Amino acid sequence: MAKYTPHFERQHLCRERLIAIIALINLVLVFFNASYLYARDFYLQTIPGLTRFYDPIKGIKPHPETVNYLKQVEALEAQVVATGLQSPQVENQLAQMRQSSLQIIEDNPFAVGNKSKILEKVKEELRQRTDENFARDAFTTFWSSAYLQSRGWQQEINFWNSQIRPLIQTNFYRDINRFGKFVDYFWLLDLSFVIVFALDLLTRIHFIKRRHPEIGWFRALLRRWYDIFLLLPFWRWLRVIPVTIRLYQTDLLNLEPVRAEAQRDFVISFAAELTEMVGIQVIDQIQASIQRGDVTTWLFHPESRQPYVQVNNTNEVHALTTRLVNVSVYDVLPKVQPDIEDLLHHSITSTLNQLPAWQQLQYFPGLNNFPSQLTENLSKSVSQIAYKNLINVIEDPVLAEITSRLGSNFREALEKELQKKHNVQEIQTLLIDLLEEIKINYVKGIQEVGIEQLIDEAEQLHYRIKSYSKIASGSIVKKSN
Repeated sequence: MAKYTPHFERQHLCRERLIAIIALINLVLVFFNASYLYARDFYLQTIPGLTRFYDPIKGIKPHPETVNYLKQVEALEAQVVATGLQSPQVENQLAQMRQSSLQIIEDNPFAVGNKSKILEKVKEELRQRTDENFARDAFTTFWSSAYLQSRGWQQEINFWNSQIRPLIQTNFYRDINRFGKFVDYFWLLDLSFVIVFALDLLTRIHFIKRRHPEIGWFRALLRRWYDIFLLLPFWRWLRVIPVTIRLYQTDLLNLEPVRAEAQRDFVISFAAELTEMVGIQVIDQIQASIQRGDVTTWLFHPESRQPYVQVNNTNEVHALTTRLVNVSVYDVLPKVQPDIEDLLHHSITSTLNQLPAWQQLQYFPGLNNFPSQLTENLSKSVSQIAYKNLINVIEDPVLAEITSRLGSNFREALEKELQKKHNVQEIQTLLIDLLEEIKINYVKGIQEVGIEQLIDEAEQLHYRIKSYSKIASGSIVKKSN
């Protein structure tokens, strides 16, 4: 199947490629936006600058409770460095850490960002670290001076900063609008693309309307139905349809293998059933026609062939036969008459040479050339007489009338005999049985050969045609050079 490229794309290829690339960029941005919340933790660890830029677009803010909790840990680290682990100031801050930890377990600030699993992960890490069975006990033990002194302050704070802090940092808070939905300013970022797509769609509709004035604006819009997905503020993932079509139409994306396989699977899925249905329906119609007696009427009365549509009132078979005979006699035979004479000459000579008297005649004095002259004249005479008689037969009105009467009488006699009840029943039974056998073997043949094999043969034929076309075009180019 040939690739369809709209007229607009052919006329403005560079412009359309630019729009297709812009649409591709927008589609990538749409999928990035849709997956941002799921991949934010990864971006936060690997590309923190990206999260600082994109968090405001999604209405994401650091959660104040977890931010305050991490600031308390930083203040504790600074106090330990300043006064040591055994100082009253550090003990006071450890007590605050224990209280804040229990408050986080109670309030679960991770639930707002749908990150309760992160809090469970933090609890599990601390339970394993402190060998406690409950999360409250684990936090209380971890933020105690006795535990930190026995396990080593630096070792435990390094564990916190490397294993626990990154988990807590992933928590966030999202603003909620007056409709109770999370704030998302992606539409502002998407608006510039939508404006470009809207202007492009209007240009296309105007071009289609100018090229086809007979169609209305709505029909012109329907011809670019898939571009509407580029303008929708919802279901943005459907933009993959127009983007793929645009990239394909501008030759930026080769979808021929995919299209060919999809078409192949689609054809295979119903081609066998469709072929069987068509073949069976045709045979059933022929069987029904035979049972009604339409076949004999159709054969012997061409003028009554209904509902078969005739172009004119001419008996096409008779007209074709007459035309072929006239062309053969008046145009073809005169051109091949020398060959016919040679054939007759050879046949007569071969036949006469088998006669003993004819062979002895060649040895009489003065008659040496007589046999060859006689056969030559005889072959010419026979050829000319036969040709003239053939023309006379064709042009003889009496003979034509007799021949026509003979054919008509023969047809009428045959029709009467065929219309006798026992003959009609026998012929109809035989024909119906024959068609039934054809029907069974037809379906069986399709099942044995397999529609996939037939499609493979068709694809090979198309490939050969393309190869021949390339060879022919190459030879034409060489000749022109």
